[in-house]
Amino acid sequence: MLIVMTANATDAEVAGVVRAITELGFRAHPMAGATRTAIGITENAGAVDPARFTNMPGVAEAIAVSKPYKLITLECRAERTVVKIGDATIGDGGLALIAGPCAIESREQAFAIAESVRRSGARFFRGGAFKPRSSPYAFAGLGEEALKIMAEIRERFDLKIVTEALDEAGLELVERYADMIQIGARNMQNFSLLRRAGRSGRPVLLKRGMAATLEEWLLAAEYILAEGNDQVVLCERGVRTFSQHARNTLDLAAVPAVRRISHLPVIVDASHGTGKNYLVTPLARAAVAAGADGLMIEVHNQPERALSDGAQALGLEEYEQMVHAVRAIHEIIA
Repeated sequence: MLIVMTANATDAEVAGVVRAITELGFRAHPMAGATRTAIGITENAGAVDPARFTNMPGVAEAIAVSKPYKLITLECRAERTVVKIGDATIGDGGLALIAGPCAIESREQAFAIAESVRRSGARFFRGGAFKPRSSPYAFAGLGEEALKIMAEIRERFDLKIVTEALDEAGLELVERYADMIQIGARNMQNFSLLRRAGRSGRPVLLKRGMAATLEEWLLAAEYILAEGNDQVVLCERGVRTFSQHARNTLDLAAVPAVRRISHLPVIVDASHGTGKNYLVTPLARAAVAAGADGLMIEVHNQPERALSDGAQALGLEEYEQMVHAVRAIHEIIA
């Protein structure tokens, strides 16, 4: 159920509807828009009678929501969500760039890459402190040491830090150092982690699972919003298919499909989506042309020596050339 308030509804009238929802044993999710406030209802076991709300002061209409997701939909919030971290934004019509190495390997490596990322005009630096690796013997990250290095990068280069949390304990540590929490593909349906991220005061970047349908991905985002955190960015990163020419199959159709359903920003990880660096720039260009709100790109100062995913990392010069190309495309279609 979605309660839509009139354009001139007062704060007291909104509070009255929220109170009525709570008294019924449900959870209310007020969402203020540019012209109206909508209030989503969750935790109801069955259908809610709209007559309970239609005659309340300030209520324009009560809409039954038939889809399995509610809070992430354009029906719930007509205005696009803009995720804000200080003066950096994702989803405001600009092209957000989130760039950096797969894993933080050393202070020298991270600072060299961060300098290039900042020079490109990007506002977000990505780097792995905790890496979920397929092999237990592969480099799994420096942990808190890497988080401390990224905190230094934020201060030195004025870059917002995006890094992955693997579990609830790790999320608490990431909250201390990072500006945005990444939920990786392998954790997209880790529902306890999603709920914990929903109770966080940090924005969340939610990657699509490697075998997840669009509906499953959106429902994972719903878990986060249902806990009160609407600062969520969706990230398409490719799905596993029978393809052998790329690590994953990047589903660029997901970008316009998500934008047709949801108010949440959607970006594309062209690095994990392809797994091969020569494919990254062409697919990044295509992602921008498809309407993505931003890109996530892996960059390394010495890709051939990278401890994690070097095959899909762009060198510093390649990265800066890619940025020039995608910005030109964005200017044309914006």
